[in-house]
Amino acid sequence: MSQAGAELAIRSADAEVRAGRPESARRRTRHQTVAALRSVPMFANFSQKHLEHLAKEADELVFDAGATIVEEGMLGETLFVVLAGKAKVLRGGRKLAEVLPGEFFGELSTLDGGPRSATVVAETPMRVLRLFRQTLVNLLREEPALTLDVLLVIVRRIREIDRRIQ
Repeated sequence: MSQAGAELAIRSADAEVRAGRPESARRRTRHQTVAALRSVPMFANFSQKHLEHLAKEADELVFDAGATIVEEGMLGETLFVVLAGKAKVLRGGRKLAEVLPGEFFGELSTLDGGPRSATVVAETPMRVLRLFRQTLVNLLREEPALTLDVLLVIVRRIREIDRRIQ
């Protein structure tokens, strides 16, 4: 099964814990989710209305230390916002970065539905918000002015990663 298919299966599955899969956490209030999204650079210029739209569609997942959250090369359709914990970002087995609370990952696959460019592994127990591609794409289609904000953040990240690789 593709990672995108697995993510959709997880979304529709019940909350029981399965080996290597995230556990659905307690339901967050929309206010908590909006506050978490507001702290993410990609969404910093989004209006309250836009953040509430994203928050309505987001869910929260919990991962154990050592769990692979996304895998390089697998198809993906979700963006993750770190609420708690720490993960390492690997490309070709080499550590490129860490992601910490308030940071995000999975943005490229969320925009184009293509394969993941890196693997992300939880180094500590983690709580993340998960946003689905269709939610973000629909919002950007409805509000094209937001697209520039999102693109600028992504370009900055790509440049930062490129500097680390060199």
